[in-house]
Amino acid sequence: MQATAIGGVLEALRIGVGFLWTAAWAIIMGLTITSLVQVYVSKERMAGVLGDGDLSGLARATAFGAASSGCSFGAVAIGKGLFKKGAHAVNFLAFMFASTNLIVELGLMILLLLGWEFLLAELLGGVVLIAVMAVIVHLTLPENLFDDVRETLAERDRDAGVTEDPTCGMEGSDEYTLTTDGGETLRFCSEGCLETYRQQTASSGGWREELLSWGGWYRIANQYRKEWSMIWTDVVAGFLISGFVIVFVPQWVWNALFVQGDGLLVTAENAIMGVTIAVLSFVGSMGNVPFAVALWGGGISFAGVIAFVYADLITIPVLNVYRKYYGWKVMLYILGVFFVTMAFTGFLMELLFDALGIVPDLAGGETATEQTYFELNYTFYLNLVAFGLSGFLLFVYRRGLGAPGQYRDPVCGMRTDDSEPAATRDGETYYFCSRTCREAFEENPDEYATGRPMVTEGHDH
Repeated sequence: MQATAIGGVLEALRIGVGFLWTAAWAIIMGLTITSLVQVYVSKERMAGVLGDGDLSGLARATAFGAASSGCSFGAVAIGKGLFKKGAHAVNFLAFMFASTNLIVELGLMILLLLGWEFLLAELLGGVVLIAVMAVIVHLTLPENLFDDVRETLAERDRDAGVTEDPTCGMEGSDEYTLTTDGGETLRFCSEGCLETYRQQTASSGGWREELLSWGGWYRIANQYRKEWSMIWTDVVAGFLISGFVIVFVPQWVWNALFVQGDGLLVTAENAIMGVTIAVLSFVGSMGNVPFAVALWGGGISFAGVIAFVYADLITIPVLNVYRKYYGWKVMLYILGVFFVTMAFTGFLMELLFDALGIVPDLAGGETATEQTYFELNYTFYLNLVAFGLSGFLLFVYRRGLGAPGQYRDPVCGMRTDDSEPAATRDGETYYFCSRTCREAFEENPDEYATGRPMVTEGHDH
């Protein structure tokens, strides 16, 4: 019995890690493309981009979201900032969906793990879902519901002294602050966003000139690191959970949850149950793609799987964030609107794909347990290239090649200049990115004062 259990765990790990190996190059390449887009594609101010609740504003919100990828929690936090700035309810909801479901890295993962049919359903269905959601919101939105909540949210944040990160719109922190030449104190949500602001103010020239300089590649590397920091836990959890679900969940469980057979009622039940499982799964963002593979392997219908993939914005942890931000009424309204639109769109996609004769045939392929994941094939070579690219970006960031600021903060390693907080020890002057780092240095100088402050050679700006 014990040997059987150990064998099952090893097989689950083999499948989970195998899925990750299969999709690794796609994730890395997708995040690199996303970083390039976010660094070099100019955007209007967020609230202006989202505009009013008309078709033009909805289209811009969708496009902006697709170019602003992030995890579910990051999308919700940014959505809150957009909402506070006055974005229409339809548009900030569309932005959140697009930023978690219409992004490059997710599309590549779906293509590799589920097939082109699911990718087409994700992209086409994503547009349909946003359109359906917009119609439902316009027809059902209670009068003044969001306006009242917006005023309450803004007042609460003012009372609590909450300020927004000027680079991403998320909540700023006292730990990451910067004082401008005009005396304004800016607060950032993270070290990465603070450094992004420094890069934006220090950079000059167009994107072509930037890509020919270390400073331009440093900006990409910093954005790449930020993207990974948002999604890595969801990715790892999703792949590992999928392996254990495939190995340990017996077939009768899937048969009990999902009605088998043909017909509209069966398709509708599978779509509704797909969204329900997503709500309860606690797996969001890109982590739900390998989980969807487990569902597909269990014999769930096309509608159920694609509806599950859509539903990463209404998992229980994300719903709790809505509650904290907006209160119970808005949380329940968002849950209701997203649940209906996600289930309906999954249902609609199966009907459309069935009419076109392109619903994939599960019986025609290998199961997850039958597949051999680690072979000397195109995946191996693409992963070598992707890991090399990731290593290069990490090297650029860690070495601070082309980073703005002449000195390196001895505490956190960020670049800074002589206008920032400073401290002197044994005749040497050290410069810091923030008061927090200076205080950490002063509390334990022997830990950080290992030599002269590092000065950037060949400073680009």
